Amino acid sequence: MPLHIIKLAVGIEDLEHLDKRQREWRDKKTGHYRHWTRMTPKRDKEVLDGGSLYWVIKGQILVRQPILGFGEDEEDGKPMCVIELAPVQVLVQPRAQRAFQGWRYLKPDSAPPDLAKGVKIFVDPSMPKAMRMELAKLGLL
Repeated sequence: MPLHIIKLAVGIEDLEHLDKRQREWRDKKTGHYRHWTRMTPKRDKEVLDGGSLYWVIKGQILVRQPILGFGEDEEDGKPMCVIELAPVQVLVQPRAQRAFQGWRYLKPDSAPPDLAKGVKIFVDPSMPKAMRMELAKLGLL
C-alpha cells in the first residue's frame, strides 16, 4: 500500500487559491505542479508507489494530489526537495488537522477517503477555526 504525505498549505485561503498558486509554479515542460520543501522523504519508494500529497487548508485536510516524483533544486544556496504533483485536485472528506511544521507521512488507513465526483466543499472562511474543527470532528463539515 502506498504511503502518503500530509502538508500544511500555509497562506492558502481555499482550493481555488491553492490551484492558482500551483499554476504559477507549474513545470512548463511536463505540466506537473511543483512544490518545494526542505526535507526529502527517506521513504520515497513507498510514496512513489501511488502516494498522494494531502493538503491541510485552514485547519482541515480538504484535498489530495497524486505525487509523480521527487527532484532536487536549490534556494539561496540551500538544497531543496521538489515534489512533482499531478495537476489535479481530488477532494477528500474534510477532516480537522492541527498545525505542525514541515510535512508528515500519512498511512493509507489514516488518510481521509475521496469524495464522490461532483460533491462540492463549502467552508465559510469567516467561520472561526475552532468552530470549523469542531464541526469537522462531528462530521458536519
